[in-house]
Amino acid sequence: MTQLVVDSSVAIKWFVTEPNTPEALNILEQSRNGAIVFLAPDFIYAEFGNIVWKKQSSQGLNAQDAQTSIQDFQRLRFVLTSTAVLLDDAYQIAATYRRTVYDSLYLALSLRENCQFVTADQKLINALGSAFPNVVGLAGWT
Repeated sequence: MTQLVVDSSVAIKWFVTEPNTPEALNILEQSRNGAIVFLAPDFIYAEFGNIVWKKQSSQGLNAQDAQTSIQDFQRLRFVLTSTAVLLDDAYQIAATYRRTVYDSLYLALSLRENCQFVTADQKLINALGSAFPNVVGLAGWT
């Protein structure tokens, strides 16, 4: 089984059609087949919920679809790591590379677990990709 850190920019595409949704759904299907185990910092639920709320409040996602997305997301399996465990490393990454601590928590987890971190956040990929080859863009993940 392959461990893979995924962030909420990938997870939202499992429920809302956006660019690179087919690639995100491929990753989800591989998880359902047992080929991939998802890793994430424990705050992924709050982050995902906030994205759904934004999509409902300002981008036209209807209330029923938003609620269904939240419920279905909660049924997915993640191996969660406490942000308290990751914070020191994440802060150092954030301060050094001028990225948010939120984004750096995912990267710190992937470094800790020695696995890939897939994201749809192109700005993050552009900022960190050359220094951290384990950061992979969703469009290029295989």
